[in-house]
Amino acid sequence: MEAVTGIGELHMIKAFAFAALGGALLGGSMTTPASATNYEYPTIVNTIYVTVSCFRGPFSEIIWDRPNPVFIDSLVSAGYTFPQAHAIGERVCTDPSTVDHPDMAIQVMHQIIAQNPPGR
Repeated sequence: MEAVTGIGELHMIKAFAFAALGGALLGGSMTTPASATNYEYPTIVNTIYVTVSCFRGPFSEIIWDRPNPVFIDSLVSAGYTFPQAHAIGERVCTDPSTVDHPDMAIQVMHQIIAQNPPGR
């Protein structure tokens, strides 16, 4: 253990001691009774990797637009059934707001996952 070399350090040690004592007193008075209610907070622990990939036709109109196979395959790998994956791919790739806006396609995909997670 090092010796205290200056008055500033001594004051700092006293401040830490008072803070620790105050925390112990405050913490001791705020304990919960044994019959306290338990709370559960669901959290997301799995990460879903999806490759959003759409074929865009040469026109701004949605005529030839469709999901690429890598998109469908990544949705199936994430836990969706093939019909669900195909429907999600069609929905993302034919959404008018996603034409020439890949960031919007990703945002639509996030919304779909939030509303309908895989394996449900």
